Amino acid sequence: MISVIINVLVCFGVVFLITHFIGQRTVVSGSSMEDTLSDGDNLIVDKISYRFNEPERFDVVVFPPKYEEDTYYIKRIIGLPGEVVSIDSEGTIYINGQVLDEQYGTDVIMNAGLASSEILLGPDEYFVLGDNRNNSTDSRFEAVGNVKGEDIVGRAWLRVYPFDSFGLVENIE
Repeated sequence: MISVIINVLVCFGVVFLITHFIGQRTVVSGSSMEDTLSDGDNLIVDKISYRFNEPERFDVVVFPPKYEEDTYYIKRIIGLPGEVVSIDSEGTIYINGQVLDEQYGTDVIMNAGLASSEILLGPDEYFVLGDNRNNSTDSRFEAVGNVKGEDIVGRAWLRVYPFDSFGLVENIE
């Protein structure tokens, strides 16, 4: 009996360590990351990489928004710490005055929001956008704003469901 109890406690301990420090499953809710990720996609979030490396441009990250509890957003990093981000009236994204060469956004941005003026990112701040730019609450809006690196839970790593779309998130465009 004691052996069974010890085995159960060890199993719970291993599961706790994995889900809190290495990875966790999350489900996409909404269409803000279409065509990359769809509503209902099940993902594994890599929680360990950013303990050793800084997030990079175009990483798809998971973080809690400022004003909502028990909720996590999934967005793509566009601006890195120390950079100046802006979006003009044509929907073009600029990083430090240079046009950002990217192919993830599905539409021309109709509302630049806060990024209609230049945004200087702090030493631990990231500017994030959803791939479905006109249907995404992201860094362009006060509800999200700049995301602090310490608030990033991890990087969306693997789509495990639906099974026909199984694959690494970094390879999905």
